[in-house]
Amino acid sequence: MINFIICEDEKKLRISTMKEIDSFMMNYDIDYKIYEFDRYNEAFNDIVKKEIGFKIYLLDIVTKEGSGVDAARVIREQYDDWVSVIIMITSHQEYKYEVLSSRLYLLDFINKLDSCSKKIREDLGIAMKAYDKKYKTLNYEYNHTLYKVEYRQIVYIEKEPDSKRCIIRTKEDQQIIPGTLNEVLEKLDDRFFKTHKSLIINVDEICRYEIRKNKITFKNGDYTHLISRNQKKELIDRVSARS
Repeated sequence: MINFIICEDEKKLRISTMKEIDSFMMNYDIDYKIYEFDRYNEAFNDIVKKEIGFKIYLLDIVTKEGSGVDAARVIREQYDDWVSVIIMITSHQEYKYEVLSSRLYLLDFINKLDSCSKKIREDLGIAMKAYDKKYKTLNYEYNHTLYKVEYRQIVYIEKEPDSKRCIIRTKEDQQIIPGTLNEVLEKLDDRFFKTHKSLIINVDEICRYEIRKNKITFKNGDYTHLISRNQKKELIDRVSARS
């Protein structure tokens, strides 16, 4: 899920930005939701602190209640969110230097009076690349139902005994996916590693690897000894590289 959070006190521009997002997202098979605000109030802060998935902020610098720069500082520093994308949109060109030198990891500063719609679409394209990198999904069909599982939610995938299916263990539950372990691995990126003929792990979810015990403990508390002798060296290298 992608969450677009707009704070813009000019209603006409707010509606225009929402239409721009809807038009842009027609090119993607991804669920999204738009939240709109005309000021930086408690309702805005509630969305900032909620864990609702990937966020893209489009913030007006000056509103009747609050500043976009202050809001960005809260997002980054108070809630330690350095993943969400923040785009500043304003007619106050004089704030540009202050905004871009604020060290708040902002994607862009857009002047409302200078090809605003075009630049919003360009920035959304860049933001989607960030989403694709951090929130890629494993898409598959099972029992005539389409499923999407974010890579980052997968802890490990194990072969179901005596079956041509696998079990995806996520941080919240488990799901069945059809196919062999090798077929599933082909759909994944390089954060995943096949440690055994019966197991694929998400290296990002490893809490520790005890070499003498040949034991992987995952961040959710699960553990496994399914590491083949041939895979031990590469596993050590991968865990060390991500430490």
